[in-house]
Amino acid sequence: MSLNENLAKLSNVCGVTGNEAPVREILSQLVKPYVDEITVDRLENVIAIKKGEPSKPKIMIAAHMDEIGLMVKTITKEGFLQFSKVGGIDDRILPAQKVTVHTTTGIYRGVIGSKPPHVQKEEDRRKVLAFDDLFIDIGAENREAAEKMGISIGNPVAFDTNYVVLNNDLVMGKAFDNRAGCLAMVETLKFLDETDCTVCAVGTVQEEVGLRGAGVVAFGIDPDIALALDVTVAGDVPGVREYDTSVKTGKGPALTVSDSGLITHPKILRWLIDTAEEEKIAIQLESGLMGSTDAARIALTRQGIPSGTISIPTRYIHSPVGILNMHDLENSAKLAAAAIQKISKHF
Repeated sequence: MSLNENLAKLSNVCGVTGNEAPVREILSQLVKPYVDEITVDRLENVIAIKKGEPSKPKIMIAAHMDEIGLMVKTITKEGFLQFSKVGGIDDRILPAQKVTVHTTTGIYRGVIGSKPPHVQKEEDRRKVLAFDDLFIDIGAENREAAEKMGISIGNPVAFDTNYVVLNNDLVMGKAFDNRAGCLAMVETLKFLDETDCTVCAVGTVQEEVGLRGAGVVAFGIDPDIALALDVTVAGDVPGVREYDTSVKTGKGPALTVSDSGLITHPKILRWLIDTAEEEKIAIQLESGLMGSTDAARIALTRQGIPSGTISIPTRYIHSPVGILNMHDLENSAKLAAAAIQKISKHF
């Protein structure tokens, strides 16, 4: 399958935090041809291992499988679903979004509704509607009807967005944070071919609610070094200042110098920059961005694991739709693979 087909497959599936199993199944299928073994740990991280020489370094590459979303909190007597947020979501983007509610009996489509502006007071129309003033309309007549459909408290709710190819190598879809990183991890293994070191490619769970899966799996693997493959804010849209972020789509993968959870180990940063220069891969450096990646948790595991992040610039992350350049995704994988093949020169 092509890169576009694989990203569409990963993007369209629901994997709201805590419900990553559908993503794990696809990711396991995609990595299988390039690794020696695949296991799933007790927290349901998936670990794909490409074995190397025992005397050589062990590297962990991590991409989180979960996406931001919602969760059914209550069902009103009229059959509307009230919800909580899973991960960081701006309340301003929620009204009128189409969603899918995932149950044990099937998938139901709905829309996030609110009190119509025609019956709001003037001061209310100027306010941002808080998520707990909103509801999901699935067309149920009442609570009993919703429950007969299989709706129950705790059901994950995903945004209803389909993958689309745009222009100039740009694509648009749901959950690029972090299905794009998942696909970059698959491509890294594909580009690797042969390597002396042992590579542990991990699809992590529950990143969006505190980097939880990464810490658990890093403790078990105990790698010598680690890389997180993720996405980052692309600032090439109106209203974003160069000071906010200088990272742009189509200009190459971004390397984190620092973010709110990680100051990249200097040897890791030098290793990645030198590799990019040697391989003539354009890169962008970023620092001071709010938020972090699995690398922040991995770096503090056990006695410390030197870690860094390679990110794919993506517009509108943590919203129902993202836009990225496929060349950035592919070059992120090429950089990661080339760096792994040069480990012996740096460590």
